[in-house]
Amino acid sequence: MSTALLTDRYELTMLDAALESGRASRACIFEVFARRLPDGRRYGVVAGTGRLLEAIANFRFEDEQLAYLRDNAIVDTATIDWLARYRFTGNIWGYHEGDIYFPGSPILVVEGTFAEAVILETLALSVLNYDTAVASAAARMVSAADGRPLAEMGSRRASEHSAVAAARAAYIAGFGATSNLEAGRRWNIPTMGTAAHSFTLLHDTEEEAFRAQVSSLGPGTTLLVDTYDIPTAVELAVKVAGTALGAVRIDSGDLPTQVSAVRRQLDSLGATHTRITVTNDLDEYTIAALRAAPVDSYGVGTSVVTGSGFPAAGMIYKLVARTNDAGTWVSVAKRSAAKATVGGRKYPVRTLNTSGIASAETIYVNEPSSTSTAERALLVPLVVNGVADERYLGVAGTALARQHHTASIAELPADAFRLGRGEPVIPTVYA
Repeated sequence: MSTALLTDRYELTMLDAALESGRASRACIFEVFARRLPDGRRYGVVAGTGRLLEAIANFRFEDEQLAYLRDNAIVDTATIDWLARYRFTGNIWGYHEGDIYFPGSPILVVEGTFAEAVILETLALSVLNYDTAVASAAARMVSAADGRPLAEMGSRRASEHSAVAAARAAYIAGFGATSNLEAGRRWNIPTMGTAAHSFTLLHDTEEEAFRAQVSSLGPGTTLLVDTYDIPTAVELAVKVAGTALGAVRIDSGDLPTQVSAVRRQLDSLGATHTRITVTNDLDEYTIAALRAAPVDSYGVGTSVVTGSGFPAAGMIYKLVARTNDAGTWVSVAKRSAAKATVGGRKYPVRTLNTSGIASAETIYVNEPSSTSTAERALLVPLVVNGVADERYLGVAGTALARQHHTASIAELPADAFRLGRGEPVIPTVYA
């Protein structure tokens, strides 16, 4: 499906005017970065790169899109003819998907003519802003869970397409499963889910509902025990499924107190291996508050798909260099108050100490560093002459991003994982 109209009108009107002025063919470099992290956050997690590369490959103006532009007089006939032939033929570099980023980190670098690069702005930002926000929140929840598994279950709290993207972003950041079947099909993410309260309410008794579920799914299933009275439900659950009951789920109440009481009750009934999973509008703070409770796993919905209060990562797409009439590269930057940018092509590295822990995000401007053994170069080629590197696409790309995230988050200092408000855990330095 064409992604060409997943864009703002001004991208095409800029193109229209640049073609008329004769400047559209100037070579340009655009960068995607965030001026700051969401308030109080110490690091962010890059996500959405693989989805974006696939969206760029489908950025084609076909008859339907061209007819819309023509019928609504959005651009002139010459521009419509240009768009009919559009294919991105430039180069794109970026941080590995799943990597950590900080203020100023050029997580995506797009090089091409002004015409072919500028019209990717809205698409790039819509994908990266949302997916990165979700992954950044999910990573905080993973660290708060302290090794206990988390499942993403926020589909009903996002649009149908965002739900699929959110499941992927959370998986990259360390969640182990999703409730969303399309995300499971498309990205090979493990899926989970058993029953809601409506299933219990459908039946004449709670015991009847439990027997129906165990008959269908086996004793290893997860039974929801808070529809009526939790102690009564736990006793019924073990009666129906036996001590081989897989898990019980608690979705309401004072969770620390409830979980401890349920654990004691399960153990007293001989169900010592039955796990306890909790849901109930969790976020990183409530997950951290449950560290001392005998919780075995968590299900997170609204908070993860909305970025835990920050549904967009604040990424921007800025022109930082272009050629002049002589073909020489010129650095360009905004100078307006509070929104000034740093011009020039960037070459970011992460400085690591002898223990492999990050101490700075150093961004070299216009000239790459010598990349000493203490520095890890952060940009990798994603698209070369218009062709995306297939390693970063699809199921394999998603798995690679998850793997890279595990390695990159291990580079962070311990202070990165404090949930209290704070500054970025390492500084961004321009050199």
